[in-house]
Amino acid sequence: MKKFILLTIAWSCFSISSFGQTDDDAIKSTINTYFDGFTKGDSASLNKAFYSGALLRNLNTSTGRVQDSPVKTFISKMPTGGVKATGKLISYSYAGTSGIATVELQFADFKYIDLLSLLKINDQWKIVCRVYSRVESDVQLKGSAASEAVAAPAKKNSANAKPKKNDGW
Repeated sequence: MKKFILLTIAWSCFSISSFGQTDDDAIKSTINTYFDGFTKGDSASLNKAFYSGALLRNLNTSTGRVQDSPVKTFISKMPTGGVKATGKLISYSYAGTSGIATVELQFADFKYIDLLSLLKINDQWKIVCRVYSRVESDVQLKGSAASEAVAAPAKKNSANAKPKKNDGW
């Protein structure tokens, strides 16, 4: 009987750990859910990918003003059947409960470059902000990848205040 109980416990632990999704997989899944919602016009997928209070931002090049739009407005204006575009994950990075992803939505004659801010909320990665730009199809992303970034050495100064847990630093 002891062997049966031990085997059952071991199998349960193995089963639970094998079904767990890594943060990498979860972020990619969130991005793919966003792509599905965008290209299929699936509001359920978009609602799953975005935090309910998410914000979409872009620059109105005619006025020079930043335009903000709640995600609910974005989802409600999504055409039935979605849009004819191809989504591509360019890069992503994360630490702790925050992450960023750069994606491209390619249309026939232009594309959107989206910079997505993500937060891990209740063990689920959600898009909390979409900053996007419409560009010509041949425009390439510029800048450096997160893996190429070089951190500046920290200065030792006892006068600097140390951040407290969850104080926004």
